[in-house]
Amino acid sequence: MRDDKQHFDKLNAVIYGINPSPVDAHARYVEQLNLNFPLLSDGDRSITSSFQCLKENGTSVERTVYIIDAKGIIRFAQRGMPSDDVLLEVIKRLEGKT
Repeated sequence: MRDDKQHFDKLNAVIYGINPSPVDAHARYVEQLNLNFPLLSDGDRSITSSFQCLKENGTSVERTVYIIDAKGIIRFAQRGMPSDDVLLEVIKRLEGKT
């Protein structure tokens, strides 16, 4: 998503990463990977739990991508990391731009 962020921006899509790591770890991670979108800290795992992203051990997070519309409705969810092309196509379809 980092490398294609301008394409997401053109579709008015906002990217967030959410992870249980502390804020200072996120700052290092953002710098190391040159990320151009915010990472939110979910230290108590309430968000990852609500979105059912916790692995069976209850502490590790399974990478999951969600597309949530302006009304807060989940329109797409996939475990792992779908390609940017797939995500952009879903957003275009939801926006009626295909």
